[in-house]
Amino acid sequence: MNSDIIKNRSLYSSLLIFISAILILVQSGCEALRDEDTEVRHKPNIIFLVSEDNSAFLGSYGDSLAYTPNLDRFADSGIVYKNAFANAPVCAPARSSLITGMYANSLGSHHMRSLVEIPEDFRFFPHYLRDAGYYTVNRIKKDYNIFDQDGIWDNDEWWNYPDMLKDREEGQPFFVMYNTWMSHEDKLHGSREERMLEYYINSSIQPMTGEPASQERVNYFNHMHDPASMQLPPYHPDTPEMREDWARYYDAMSMMDDEIGEFLNNLERDGLLDNTIVFYFSDHGGVLGRSKRFTFESGLHVPFIVHVPEKYQHMVHDEPGSRTARVISFVDLAPTVMNLAGLEIPEHFQGEPFLGPNSGNGKEFAFGFRGRMDERYDLSLTVRNKDYRYIRNYMPHWPWAQRVNYLWRAESMKSWEQAYKDGRTDEYQSRFWEPKPAEELYSIHDDPHNVNNLASEQDYRHVLEEMRNAMEEWVFRTNSKSFIPEGEYLKALGENIGYEYFTGRNYDLGHIYEIASLATLGDPVHLPELENALLHEDSIIRYWGAVGARILGNESEELEDLLIRNLEYESLDVRIASAEALYFLGHRKEVFATLKEILQNREFEPFGPMEAIRTHALNAVDVMQPEDKLQFKEEIEAIASREGNGYDKRVAEYLLTQLGF
Repeated sequence: MNSDIIKNRSLYSSLLIFISAILILVQSGCEALRDEDTEVRHKPNIIFLVSEDNSAFLGSYGDSLAYTPNLDRFADSGIVYKNAFANAPVCAPARSSLITGMYANSLGSHHMRSLVEIPEDFRFFPHYLRDAGYYTVNRIKKDYNIFDQDGIWDNDEWWNYPDMLKDREEGQPFFVMYNTWMSHEDKLHGSREERMLEYYINSSIQPMTGEPASQERVNYFNHMHDPASMQLPPYHPDTPEMREDWARYYDAMSMMDDEIGEFLNNLERDGLLDNTIVFYFSDHGGVLGRSKRFTFESGLHVPFIVHVPEKYQHMVHDEPGSRTARVISFVDLAPTVMNLAGLEIPEHFQGEPFLGPNSGNGKEFAFGFRGRMDERYDLSLTVRNKDYRYIRNYMPHWPWAQRVNYLWRAESMKSWEQAYKDGRTDEYQSRFWEPKPAEELYSIHDDPHNVNNLASEQDYRHVLEEMRNAMEEWVFRTNSKSFIPEGEYLKALGENIGYEYFTGRNYDLGHIYEIASLATLGDPVHLPELENALLHEDSIIRYWGAVGARILGNESEELEDLLIRNLEYESLDVRIASAEALYFLGHRKEVFATLKEILQNREFEPFGPMEAIRTHALNAVDVMQPEDKLQFKEEIEAIASREGNGYDKRVAEYLLTQLGF
């Protein structure tokens, strides 16, 4: 009996020990979960306030014409970045870099609204935040130039402020991408009542206040800036329309500032500002002619202010109210947010964090690019340090002033064009309408408007070489896709061999870069290299050989036979480039036949390869004499009459107006 009791007691003791161990494990697990939950809930909220199309037209940046009291107060208690840059001077490619942490021309998303696919493991950075417990929000507009990804946003269909965090758990950290349209380019189109006031009344203030802007409020901001007091940049002619558009845009900036002020007031009212790191910046520079879409300071330099609340001051180097010369660009935003959230930065990110515990000492250069801008092809690469901007133009035979339908809706652009035609523009103002130099170099401090090109000045030779070398290193480090004709790239995407195909051994970037660089110099000494390029098995190299012949013009006569042979080459982009070169060598029959065949292709897929190829072909037609353009009347009318709003259709519609139809 005693033996049984001892056994039972021993069993009972073992059971108690086992149960105690289980309870300890459960308790420790719960404590670990609570600790993890507490850690997540102590992470900073992060907000991006993004305005559109504006350079640093703010009082806090020393602009004496600006009335921006809310952003100026925001700057007084924030960190003001004097050297912040978009990586592209237009919205969708710039936002590609912002959302991915990678350069758009590395991803192949560098052409305006090309809408490409990227590798699945290249996730938009809010995806990582959401996985880490953040509530992620995007206010309607995305426009990232890349097909949308699943699992990124908790809430991406809101407009009014009260709906922003509607399903967020109490205490859950959040990331918000807030976009305002108030300073967008379209505020220069049509009458004020049709554009600015209507938008301001119905769409700008109401989402924050719950009611439309009062007429008193509207009257206060409208016509605040007098056209007569505008200080025009040296590259703009002094026309009434130019002064009116500048004044009108400063009014739009004041309205945008008022909207941002209401948003910040709501954050403070709801007790969120003390726990939230707030970034304000524009999606690129702009907006009047020669700013948005162009790789000058006016297109790439952006206002950039960061509010860091006291509880997170230990995460940054700069004090509230400070101004920093640190060089940053949009490609740095994704790694910076990851750093602030305490998350591991993915290896494929190409930027560097500039806030947070691992932000280092900064970088020397900011890089940028220009690809196709709406319906017009071009290619420029640029690099900026604290003192200089270097620009390399790979399509110097095309002027800056290629006619873009959307840009020409502004009366100021029309007046500038007319002033040039009438001979009423000076050297700086005329240059915009003429072929570009292959290289440009500007001193930022002496020449903030980038009008005095120092590239040929011997005193700046060392600067030119330093910046040129920095750009070349960037091209190879990021495996740039800028040099691939768009039709070629989109065709590869359709065959599911896009990014990966042009990353491996199939993409001879070294040879392509070499040919593109010498081709655009327009020097007949390079005719042997161009001849070899026109015979090369790589279609991209052939394409740049044809571009080189086009730039040389009459000096490329010895390449005629090869160019004619390339009219039958499999790549349509090569055919078009060869046809354009041959046109300027006096050929008509072969050129007309080649371009007609391409333009008669009715295959249509939005953002597809044939839309890009037809757009390219119509650009080649546009450089012809009026009587030669008439040869394509039937093809142009067919494209212009098609439904939708493709870029090929835009060129076709413009060509019809040119021809008087």
